[in-house]
Amino acid sequence: MNTESGQRSNRNGSARDESARWSKRADAAEAAVVSRHVRRLWGLPGTALGVVGWPAVRRERLFFTWHYWWQAHLIDTAVDAAERDATTRRRRRVVRLARTHRIRNITGWTNNYFDDMAWLGLSLERAERHLYVDHRSAIATLVDELVDAWQPDHGGGIPWRRQDNFFNAPANGPAALLLARTGKVYRAQEMADWIHDSLLDPETGLVFDGIRDGVHERAIYSYCQGVTLGLETELAVQLDDPRHRRRVHALVAAVDDHLTERSVVTGGGGGDGGLFNGILARYLAMVATTLPVVDSEDVRARNAAARIVLASADAAWENRLQVEELPVFGRDWSRQARLPGLGRSIARSTGGGVRESSVPERDMSVQLGGWMLMEAAYAVAASRS
Repeated sequence: MNTESGQRSNRNGSARDESARWSKRADAAEAAVVSRHVRRLWGLPGTALGVVGWPAVRRERLFFTWHYWWQAHLIDTAVDAAERDATTRRRRRVVRLARTHRIRNITGWTNNYFDDMAWLGLSLERAERHLYVDHRSAIATLVDELVDAWQPDHGGGIPWRRQDNFFNAPANGPAALLLARTGKVYRAQEMADWIHDSLLDPETGLVFDGIRDGVHERAIYSYCQGVTLGLETELAVQLDDPRHRRRVHALVAAVDDHLTERSVVTGGGGGDGGLFNGILARYLAMVATTLPVVDSEDVRARNAAARIVLASADAAWENRLQVEELPVFGRDWSRQARLPGLGRSIARSTGGGVRESSVPERDMSVQLGGWMLMEAAYAVAASRS
């Protein structure tokens, strides 16, 4: 073996080792969420749903409290695991989670929140595309809701929820991504243009939360950046239009500049916020693995996205707790995780959102975000092996 081929073999072997390491960590994160949170709904055979806290109180164990959009991300991350290593058990779990979501929602697949429906649609579409789980009727129902919600004459965008005038990135981003993946790519492009023209902060280059009556809600949330990156990357793949790649370049750089420290995504939280950084990691991984490479700026964006995902995952893993040999991830990946407990308060729905528990690590969202991050790190590492 000559020197050059030997070096190439060593690099390939090292990349395979890294991929295997992240696969084992993703396995552990999956096992932690499944063992602590996933239960039958009301004892019904063939059902599975996520208990939203651990340790759980009675109303959580009985699924009086269940949080529609958390469950959508549970399905999506279960699809990640099945895509990473396909097994009959994993595919069955995805089928049961989706079926049970429909049962627990009682009235069908839809609800009053367009962001919720978009997240669910994305998870069902991925289950169909990767695992051949037939959700055509459900996806069509959700897509129709999102198409009909488009309100350019009223300042949108699509609204956050029915009969509301708040148009935000967490609804428009995932909705447009779902539309792009289901054949409505030019509506998706209109929505991406709306986000870029209406919600981009000219100072930081980050995406604001939303706009109401022409006034910006200027909060900066990590998942707003994530869904926008996912949308623009999808459009860059599907359309020969360089503006989508350029937007990805700029937004990855803004995330790197303003939302990370030493390449680790900063902040975090519980309640709904437990999912925010995991969503950002999911779509940074999408940038790192699928953004088309046309010039050096594409390479730079892919490398930066990969670096952030892997550094964040390393930090989250190093700062985890081990309880019964399974990980507990922290609300903030850069800080030591706390032992889950009931504390003074538990996560509660209020004003259309879910506030965190006083010990946020008990919220399923936090642990699901950690699992999502491990799957993202595997995807990045596997793309290099």
